[in-house]
Amino acid sequence: MTTDYILEVAGVSKTFKRAGQAELVALRDIDIKVPRGAFISIVGASGSGKSTLLRIIDGLLPPTGGTVCVNGKVVTRPGPDRAVVFQNDSLLPWKTVIENVAYGLTLAGVKWKEASRTGRRFIELAGLAGFENHYPHQLSGGMRQRVNVARGLAVDPDILLLDEPFAALDAQTREIMQTELLRIWQESGKTVLLITHQIDEAVFLSDEVIVFSARPGTVRRRLPIPLPRPRDLDLKRAPQFVGLVDEIWKLIEQEVRASART
Repeated sequence: MTTDYILEVAGVSKTFKRAGQAELVALRDIDIKVPRGAFISIVGASGSGKSTLLRIIDGLLPPTGGTVCVNGKVVTRPGPDRAVVFQNDSLLPWKTVIENVAYGLTLAGVKWKEASRTGRRFIELAGLAGFENHYPHQLSGGMRQRVNVARGLAVDPDILLLDEPFAALDAQTREIMQTELLRIWQESGKTVLLITHQIDEAVFLSDEVIVFSARPGTVRRRLPIPLPRPRDLDLKRAPQFVGLVDEIWKLIEQEVRASART
């Protein structure tokens, strides 16, 4: 594989063996290339293998076939060039914000003075300056997810992998977090791959949206998002935005209906 892209997924398939049942084919022949610094989203029907692919990219699951390369190197296990932010913030409740954000660095052997300095920089980037010594139970859901994102960025990954990071938030907080994520992405310069069920979220955030078919997941369409940046929430009322959301929704609806008939 070349190194023109930070992430290259080539022919990736995943089959799960199930005791006493037929094998479950989750993914089939996935090919994706992600340019450095891009913001890419994957959408699709429930069960289409989106989160499975994210775990394969992170090295948490091995593919049944195909390869994943980051910076031209084949992925065989989790590594410092990738960080995952899951739907559940999974913060350590007995640690403060600064301790949670710096946790990955201290695990890697970084001295506390340096780890806390780095952690404070990303806490400020996430808009949480002044909350360094708060505990998770003292924060709102949106604030906890900001800590989660800051923790992922603090280890300086090349790619930030986001798996439905705002799914547990109310609609208003979710929209605010979308604008905050855009700001953090633009300021950090990281490459982001987002898994989401929210089509408008994918269109609002992304340079490109990848639509998965129903299981087994394949790449049904890749849609460039030619909307100008920077973006604010007013964009969601623009006819071009609404048209893109509608186009993607129709693709997913077709997959869901076809799956229901089989």
